[in-house]
Amino acid sequence: MSEEMQAEAIEIASKALEKFNIEKDVAAYIKREFDRRYQPTWHVVVGKNYGSYVTHETKHFIYFYIRSLAILIWKS
Repeated sequence: MSEEMQAEAIEIASKALEKFNIEKDVAAYIKREFDRRYQPTWHVVVGKNYGSYVTHETKHFIYFYIRSLAILIWKS
């Protein structure tokens, strides 16, 4: 992702974590925001312990941690 999109991803995820306690709700909020801002179709996984293997569009992928939660966002 571009640096601008990375910064927005962290900002959006932080807001989601302030609003919601359930990981599924956090992921849904992030997805809605990315679909709205950057056109569909975005996918989001939020959790503490998971594996993943995804195919994504070039420059449309980010994986990061906020506290103990891993957040994976990608577009396909």
